[in-house]
Amino acid sequence: MERTLIILKPDAIQRGLSGEIITRFEKKGLKIIGMKMMRLDSALLKAHYSHLTDKPFYKGLEEFMKSSPVIAFALEGYECVNSVRIILGATNPREAEAGTIRGDMSIGTGRNLVHASDSTENGEKEVGRFFDDNELFSYDKSEYIHIYEDFERK
Repeated sequence: MERTLIILKPDAIQRGLSGEIITRFEKKGLKIIGMKMMRLDSALLKAHYSHLTDKPFYKGLEEFMKSSPVIAFALEGYECVNSVRIILGATNPREAEAGTIRGDMSIGTGRNLVHASDSTENGEKEVGRFFDDNELFSYDKSEYIHIYEDFERK
């Protein structure tokens, strides 16, 4: 099972879209293994967005991400990184298909509601950056036998 990090950005929080966004992931059959509301500080944002800190838009991104609490959560599931990316839609919401979170609920690239890990490797790193081991939960999700054809309880 893969893990991925989701951050509901300030625009999702301020617009009251958290429940609807979380529901879409749960309806897909992905398991929430950790969740918390938090305020992001500069150090965490610089670590998380280290690949963007030299870009001209980074300062605005950091200010935006600090403008409101966010909800961070870790999801687990079979090929969940790819599943999440499909559910979200294109990073630029104007290019996202209808039926996706971004295609249905946002229009501006800088206000695209959700951060999600872009690879399995980054999913593991990002979950570890935002959650301590004691904040992540392993549990049996009984519906898996109805979601995954080859699911076998261990």
